[in-house]
Amino acid sequence: MSADTAVPATRRRSLRPLLFAGTLTLVLGLLFGLPWWTIVLSAGWPAPVTAAGTVVAALALLAFPVLMYRGHFRGNDFASRVADTLLGVIWVLFAWSAIGHVLYFALLLGGAGATTAGRAMAVSVLAVSAVLVVWGYAEAMRVPRVKRVDITVPRLGPGLDGTRVVLITDTHYGPIDRAGWSRKVTAAVNELDADIVCHTGDIADGTVAMRLEQAAPLADIRARLARGYVTGNHEYIGRGGQSWLDHMTELGWQSLHNRHTVIERGGDRLVLAGIDDATARSSGSPGHGADIDAALSGADPELPVLLLAHQPKQVTDAVSHGVDLQLSGHTHGGQIWPFHLLVLLDQPALAGLSRHSERTQLYTSRGAGFWGPPLRVFAPSEIALLTLRSGG
Repeated sequence: MSADTAVPATRRRSLRPLLFAGTLTLVLGLLFGLPWWTIVLSAGWPAPVTAAGTVVAALALLAFPVLMYRGHFRGNDFASRVADTLLGVIWVLFAWSAIGHVLYFALLLGGAGATTAGRAMAVSVLAVSAVLVVWGYAEAMRVPRVKRVDITVPRLGPGLDGTRVVLITDTHYGPIDRAGWSRKVTAAVNELDADIVCHTGDIADGTVAMRLEQAAPLADIRARLARGYVTGNHEYIGRGGQSWLDHMTELGWQSLHNRHTVIERGGDRLVLAGIDDATARSSGSPGHGADIDAALSGADPELPVLLLAHQPKQVTDAVSHGVDLQLSGHTHGGQIWPFHLLVLLDQPALAGLSRHSERTQLYTSRGAGFWGPPLRVFAPSEIALLTLRSGG
């Protein structure tokens, strides 16, 4: 590298922390600032109310990055719970503050004064947000509903017609102890009498040791033919991907770390393959990285392939390798409306069954748990029961 090119490269690297800090400040300013403007400043409340609201907003803004750092980077579960809850509440307030301005301007056009319109907007935003936060918490903490879908796989042999595949994903065992919830999810899965049970990653936020009790009920999940697991992006935070693969193997699951197994029933066979998450290669975990060639190595090309891959966007490789059906999670269906709009900027599917080539279909689950904020708003959790149908 010449001196002429080295100097600009060094300058770019030195600017990265400043750019990151500036972007973070702008995002947090908007996230906390719009609700403050909508609920506190625009409403023309008496001075003591405005001052109190401003102090609360400022303290929340200053505390949030500290709590996030202590919680998610220093392993403090209490800080994580507070930061995650604050994030969920402020996101709901931000979204509905933006929507609330429609009411504000409508009232102004209707002849209302600025103070009347501002207070109507503030009260409406607070009321709607409070209802959604309470409802969203109940939705997040409940045992997921079962979503039943029949999927025709044309290359599937008649002996495998009616194969029942249960997909759970994104359990995200984390700072809120949900060991009891985990046992109930296991019971719900076992009631479905599955032939194959799949977990497509994001088991937990934290190490195996931290989430051992919450993950333990996974050992009790029953399947007649196979239980398959692949890593999600959260397993690689802290380079814990291999430890989760090892632990799932200890629990009796097949850890499909870029490999496959063959399922047989009624004289017909199906390839059940799995690949690492899309982030695995850049995670710094030796020997990890999505490798569909390795996963399908030695598989009979005439057999139908069911591929487990955490992120829907990994379907690009599935299409190029003639996979029949990919099962994924990751999106949470957006989790808290309208976050799904941002998810769709990164992923080709949000939830449900979609087709990506003449052969390849993708089923994306909204997931069983939640990441971060213990809220689900207009994005209910699910356990998917997929019944495979033969083309014949």
